[in-house]
Amino acid sequence: MTLPVPAVLRIVSRSSPMAMAQVARVQAELAALHQGIHTEVVPVTTSGDRWTGALSALGGKGAFTKEVDAALLAGEADLAVHCVKDVPADRPLPAGTVFAAFLRRDDVRDALVHPGGLTLDQLPPGSRIGTSSVRRIAQLAVTHPQLICVPMRGNANRRLEKLAAGEADALLLAASGLARIGAEHRISEILPVELMCPPIGAGVLAIQCREDDAATIAAVSGLGDEDAWRETTAERMFLHVLQGHCNSPIAGFARAERDGRLSLRGRVFSPDGKTVLDAHEWAGPLDPATLGTSVAVALLRQGAREVIDAIPH
Repeated sequence: MTLPVPAVLRIVSRSSPMAMAQVARVQAELAALHQGIHTEVVPVTTSGDRWTGALSALGGKGAFTKEVDAALLAGEADLAVHCVKDVPADRPLPAGTVFAAFLRRDDVRDALVHPGGLTLDQLPPGSRIGTSSVRRIAQLAVTHPQLICVPMRGNANRRLEKLAAGEADALLLAASGLARIGAEHRISEILPVELMCPPIGAGVLAIQCREDDAATIAAVSGLGDEDAWRETTAERMFLHVLQGHCNSPIAGFARAERDGRLSLRGRVFSPDGKTVLDAHEWAGPLDPATLGTSVAVALLRQGAREVIDAIPH
C-alpha cells in the first residue's frame, strides 16, 4: 500500500546560515519529488552553536544535535536535516529515530581560505591557520609543521568574519560548506584527500525521522542516494568500531565506483601528528558495514586503540 504524502512537513534544523542552506536543498528536492508539498522550518540554536570553547567540554559533536533530536522526538517537527559529520557515530541514533535518507554526496575535501589567495605551500612559516578541528591540526602537523594552528570555532560565516578581523591568517573549512553558503569564491586552494583526509560523513546530508512515522519516511526516502548510503554506512561503522571521541584525530572516506565496487580508507593520528596509522581496503563481496569493521580492525591491529585511549577527553 502506498502511503499518502503528508500535506505539510515540518523540518527541524540548526539555525545557522549554512544549516538553513542545507534545509533549502531538502525543501527543493522534496518539492521536485512531490508536487504541491508544503514544508515549514523549525529552527533551533544548539548548545554547540552557543558554546565557544572546546567541544569536549560539552560532550563532543552531540552538542550540535541533541536539541534537534529533542524537537523531533517531542513531535515538534517531522524530520531533521543533519550534516552526517556532526552526528556522533560512537553511539546509536537516539532511540525512536532513524536515518530515512542520505542525499547525494557533495565534495568531501577541505579548502584553504587565504585573503591573498596563497596555497598551503606558499604560506610563510608561522602563519596562523584558524581551526579547532583535531583532525586538521594533526594532519597539518604532519605536512606543514611550520604553520601554527589557532582555535577557531563558530559557523562558517562567523569564521570568515574572524579571518577578516585578523584573528588568523588563513582558514581551513569544508569545501562543500563554503559552496552551500555561496562562498566558493573565497577558496584559495582545494586540498586533495591524500593531503587532508576528510572527516567521517563529509559532504553528506542526512534526513532523520521518528521510526514510527511511516508516512514521513516514505515521503523522504525517494531523496536517498544509493552511493551516499553505502559510503556513509561504511564510514560510520568504521568510526563506531574505533570508538573515537571528539578529541580523536580520526579521518576516512569511502568511495563507490561506477562498477559497484566500494573502498574505504581510514586514518588515525596522534594529536601532534607523530603517529599516523593508515588502512585502505576494497569491499569485494563485503557489505558496507562489514567493510567499515574490517578497516577499523586493521587499524586496531596497528595500535589505534592505544593511540585513541592516550588522548585526554
